[in-house]
Amino acid sequence: MTTHLKTVAADSLIHEITECLLTKHISAVPVTDADGRVLGIISEGDIIHRVAAVSDGHRSWWTRLFDGSGKDAAEFIKTRAIHARDIMTREVTTVTEDTPAEEIVRILEKRRIKRVPVLRGDRLVGIVSRSDLLRVVLASSPRTGASISANDRELRERIMANLDGQDWARVSQLSIVVSDGVAQLWGFVGSDTERKALRVAAETVPGVQKVEDHLNFSPIPWAGSRGRGFGGAGGIV
Repeated sequence: MTTHLKTVAADSLIHEITECLLTKHISAVPVTDADGRVLGIISEGDIIHRVAAVSDGHRSWWTRLFDGSGKDAAEFIKTRAIHARDIMTREVTTVTEDTPAEEIVRILEKRRIKRVPVLRGDRLVGIVSRSDLLRVVLASSPRTGASISANDRELRERIMANLDGQDWARVSQLSIVVSDGVAQLWGFVGSDTERKALRVAAETVPGVQKVEDHLNFSPIPWAGSRGRGFGGAGGIV
């Protein structure tokens, strides 16, 4: 999570918040009270909605007839208010410091939001955004193409290890050749999905510089079980 946070008070002016988002290069800012409790959050989307609502002008009497006067009053506040308290999103989804990263991903996807405040008790201590999660992915991803002391035979063995136990990997119909760090995939596959999966199996091996796809679709239906293609004839591996 990001712990160096910029927050605003409920009585902060909208133009000050807009300037804060621009100068700090952030997309949202929590609204807190004097004790650090989260009251709401203001995003660039809230401010853009404010501008868009003004540019739309007045709604027709026909729309107002069915929407009622409450929405007009709410829109009036959203477009004319000058303080954070009046345009902030009050229903804020939060997590704790112990919330697993995968759970935060599910929350962002389910709620269709881009960031979530992190609380310790009822106090704000950080915020996790999609960019924070991308840094986690980058740190945990294998750095393909990196200089690793492994010869071509070892790289090929690692690729084959990735395929071991995978029912879709019909290894009897495959030939995988690694030369100078370049993995060449030859043979037959049953679908485009299998072709992509084989490419992933090769390119995610650290040390593989490039993957060349020479695969073709099988001219006849698969026999059914792994390694039995072409009636069980032994393929080149």
